[in-house]
Amino acid sequence: MSKLMTVVSNNQIADAIFELKVHGDLTKNMKKPGQFVHIKAGTGTEHMLRRPISICEVNREEGTFTMLFRREGHGTEMISTLKSGDPIDVIAPLGNGFPVEEAQNTALLVGGGIGVPPLYELSKQLNQRGIKTIHVLGFQSDKDAFYIDEFNALGETYIATVDGSLGTKGFVTTVIDHIETPFDIFYSCGPKAMLKALTEQLSDVKGYISLEERMGCGIGACYACVCHTDDEAGYVKVCTDGPVFEKGAVII
Repeated sequence: MSKLMTVVSNNQIADAIFELKVHGDLTKNMKKPGQFVHIKAGTGTEHMLRRPISICEVNREEGTFTMLFRREGHGTEMISTLKSGDPIDVIAPLGNGFPVEEAQNTALLVGGGIGVPPLYELSKQLNQRGIKTIHVLGFQSDKDAFYIDEFNALGETYIATVDGSLGTKGFVTTVIDHIETPFDIFYSCGPKAMLKALTEQLSDVKGYISLEERMGCGIGACYACVCHTDDEAGYVKVCTDGPVFEKGAVII
């Protein structure tokens, strides 16, 4: 069921990246990091399909939650123009999140681009459980980077950029090769190519990945976000079975 929430703030924090904070009753149901929301773009019928956006941070005391999204089409362009006090139509929370209870001592969190945001709430909840977190964040360039100070406040944070304009030149896998601190689990969200390379690199480590997929309904009815598996079922729906899966559960 959708509900109207209220925009608290909406600010551009990097190249085409916006930080949108909203207030409303749905926040009290957001308990597991890695879940997402479905946002209606505009108030008319021009954009019938909602936009799935991951939950970056939850503040239950204030009744607010924060999303980071990339402006890349007309729908997200409309969302980027929302101002404080504007109503916003939200379905939330959706999907299955990261199992924080699986971490024992130290967790490696790896994000790529717009896959970085859900790892922030994850890191906060892991810290609250006494788990040390190490963050490796990958971006195309310095102008695309965001939330570096926020992650630094939660644990060791390493940055990789493709062009070398910030942090290590290369990919998140380049950085991980040089991390000396041992970790017992990894959590990751980002492009499929990154997730595939990461799961191969960390084949002997327990891990969970979150998939980025285009969605239609967000509730499992339309089969627009199907992902293949090796088991008898043959497929899973990212919106309801995921977006978080244990490493190796889906073909990427």
